[in-house]
Amino acid sequence: MIWYVSVGLLGLLTLSIPVGVVLFLLGFGIDQFFTPFPLLRGLGNLVWSSSNSATLIAIPFFVLLGEILVRSGVATRTYAALDRWISWLPGGLIHANIATATMFSATSGSSVATSATVATVAMPQAERLGYDPKLFSGAIAAGGTLGIMIPPSINLIVYGFLTQTSIPRLFLAGLIPGLALAGLFVLVTALICMVRPELGGERRVFPLSKMLSALKDLVPIIILFTIIIGTIYKGWATPTEAAAVGVAGAFAIALAFGGVSLEMMRESLMGTIKITSMIMLVVIGASFLNFTLASAGLGQALRGFLEGMGLSPLGTILIVVLIYIVLGFFIETLSLMVVTIPIIVPLVVAQGYDPIWFGILMIVLVEMALITPPVGLNLYVVQGARKSGSMTDVMLGVIPYTLVMLAMAAALIAFPQIALFLPSIL
Repeated sequence: MIWYVSVGLLGLLTLSIPVGVVLFLLGFGIDQFFTPFPLLRGLGNLVWSSSNSATLIAIPFFVLLGEILVRSGVATRTYAALDRWISWLPGGLIHANIATATMFSATSGSSVATSATVATVAMPQAERLGYDPKLFSGAIAAGGTLGIMIPPSINLIVYGFLTQTSIPRLFLAGLIPGLALAGLFVLVTALICMVRPELGGERRVFPLSKMLSALKDLVPIIILFTIIIGTIYKGWATPTEAAAVGVAGAFAIALAFGGVSLEMMRESLMGTIKITSMIMLVVIGASFLNFTLASAGLGQALRGFLEGMGLSPLGTILIVVLIYIVLGFFIETLSLMVVTIPIIVPLVVAQGYDPIWFGILMIVLVEMALITPPVGLNLYVVQGARKSGSMTDVMLGVIPYTLVMLAMAAALIAFPQIALFLPSIL
């Protein structure tokens, strides 16, 4: 059955069928051939129960928050401000790509939205200033992955919903690894450009007066992030309520910068509807597929297979890591999460591992899937913004950052407190 699911999933995806539809089709197939009783009679109830959660309301709010900031021009102002502050480092403007992605990750919660935002703003600068297209575009694609790690993260919300794990604790757990990844991206970029200065373009130093004047474009975003995360951690608001507050804050920032218009609001709302519909179709389709897989006994079979191998807890984790790396080459990230979580997480928890810690480890592995071909979404987003050159440039450019993610996964396995330190003290 495992081979049936894997081959069926890959085969249907190659036909360019939407991921959510693919998950339903696989569920129907398993229901017909592998389960001893018909499950379709309960499909309506399953669809309703898998989507009827107040927690999931946070998703459209966070998507709308990011849409408002992007479409109102706040992203462009933030990028220009960060350029003035950190382009003196070896690598120049590439660091502004990573820093902007980090800041928008802390508000939008979406990797694809973050990558699209930074790529749209930054690519014209790369061509004008003569940066190496590989490293420049690779940094944008990698920086965009931080959108699902640094809170608030839509993927962490989905993980918490599916595993019944505390979302505020997941947000806390993702903060240090997310910021550490951003710092490591900057460090790797600087080292590469110190060895090969021609890849980094011109290092620019701005007068202190211009740097200070740029703070007016950075401080509102920092305050917005503080409000969203602070209200959650203080217990003043649930993630859903904090997301609603964040939308109001994003609108106020856009209004202060003069970016609010009827057309901007129309585009923001339409973008929110499209992205949220895609996410919910995947969540509901995966819930149905997981229900059929459980009814067919796949979870028990996989658990018995791993237990029969006689692996230690560390050996089990390494096998799970390998599974996610391989699947990440072929399956879209959100689908990868929602399909595997109900099967893998119980196995990992049974080995004595903390579900909060494993959620962060999974996110790091899913981040890698965003920038590994052939289905790494961020690769296509960045290439689409380039409008010229080969996709190979972007694929080669992300290699150093992929290695950084592997190192972070290894560090999390060796030192779980990287993720568990903040949740344990707060």
